[in-house]
Amino acid sequence: MITFTNPSIEAINLSKHFGEFIAVSKLNLKIEGSKCVGFLGPNGAGKTTTLKMFTDLIRPTSGEALINGLNVHTHKKKALESVSTLIETPEIYPSLTPKEALMMIAEIRGIPKSERNNRIEEAIAEVRMEEWINKKVGKFSKGMKQRICIASALLSNPNILLLDEPSSGLDPRGMNEVRNIVKSLKKKERLIFMSSHILSEVSDICDEVAIIDHGKLIGYDTISNLAARVSDGENMVEVGLQRPINAKIMTKTITTLPGVVSIEKKDNKNLRIRFSGGLKVQERILSDLIRLKIGVISYRPTSSELEDAYLKLVKSTV
Repeated sequence: MITFTNPSIEAINLSKHFGEFIAVSKLNLKIEGSKCVGFLGPNGAGKTTTLKMFTDLIRPTSGEALINGLNVHTHKKKALESVSTLIETPEIYPSLTPKEALMMIAEIRGIPKSERNNRIEEAIAEVRMEEWINKKVGKFSKGMKQRICIASALLSNPNILLLDEPSSGLDPRGMNEVRNIVKSLKKKERLIFMSSHILSEVSDICDEVAIIDHGKLIGYDTISNLAARVSDGENMVEVGLQRPINAKIMTKTITTLPGVVSIEKKDNKNLRIRFSGGLKVQERILSDLIRLKIGVISYRPTSSELEDAYLKLVKSTV
C-alpha cells in the first residue's frame, strides 16, 4: 500500500440527485493532513450519501470525489488503495470468531497470506478485543461487534478512514468504548473523516468540523472558529485539573486574566471559562493557566460551544 505523508479527500462541485430529490448539492470541501474531522448535519442532510460517493458505492450525478488527488470513480483501485471505510452497519456472521471473520476479509482484500495473522492481531489490539479473538461473534454485544467492524477497516493499515456514525445505536458504555478507540486511532497519523449527529462526541474527538444541511456545506473549520463566526464574540472552554482548585485562585486570579469574562466551577476538578476573542486569546489563556501551576491536564472547547454554532448555522439555512 502507498503511504501518503499528507493524505487528502476533496469534493469538487459534488452533487447527487435521486430523481427530483437533491441529496447533495455542489459540495466543495477539501480536507488535508493527519487529523480527525467530524461531519455533522441533520438526518437526511447528505452525510452518508457523501461518504458513499467518496468510496464509489454511489456515483455522483455531477462533480468529483477525490482521494489523494485521484478521482475515485475513474481511478477507483488506486484512489481507494489507502482508504478503509465503515459505512452504515455491516453485519458479521454470528457463527464466526473475530479471527475467522477478519481472516476472510483479509483474503478478500488481497492481503498476502504471510501477513494476515500479524495484521489481524494488530487490528484486534487497536480495538482492544484480544481476549475475544476466538469467541463466537453471535454472543457479542452490539458495541463489541462494532469494534470488530472497526478492526476490519484497519486490516490494510489505511492512511484514510471514513466512518459513518461509528457509535450509532450503542448503549453509553459501547459509545464510550468506540469513542476511545477513535481517539487512539488519531495517534497513527491518519486522516479520519467521521460522520455523526452526536455533538458531544464530535467535540470530544474531532480536531475540525464540517457541517452539511440540505446537501450543502454550511461550514468547515475548527470548533472554536465556527463558534466565533456565529457568536457575539464570546466563547467557552472546559479545563480539567489534576487536583481540586483553591477558591481564592479561581476568583482572585483566573477571573483577572486578560480575555476572561467569567468562570464556572463544574466540580472540584473541572472549570468552564467564558472568554472574549478567538483562538489567539484561547491560546494565551491556556499559557496563563499553566503558569499558575494549578495542575491543568485538559483544555478544550465545550460541547455547548459546538451546539450553539451548529444550531445557529443549521437554522440559518432553513
